[in-house]
Amino acid sequence: MQGTVKAFDAETRSGSVLLDDGTELAFDADAFAAGGLRLLRFGQRVNLALDGDRVRAITLSTFPLPSGTRRRPEGRGPS
Repeated sequence: MQGTVKAFDAETRSGSVLLDDGTELAFDADAFAAGGLRLLRFGQRVNLALDGDRVRAITLSTFPLPSGTRRRPEGRGPS
């Protein structure tokens, strides 16, 4: 699944993204760390791996998601 960074706090390493349908999803420091990133900026396009409605990993759209993560939650289309 893809989204656009709405907010990112470098101190807490958490933030939120907007999905293409306008849904806002928050992510925590664990999800940020799982993607191997050092920084995110407002407006960046990102890939998300979800576990239900929880963001499990976030990374730039040009980077692969970590192995063992799903791109889409159940019921939101093929992975």
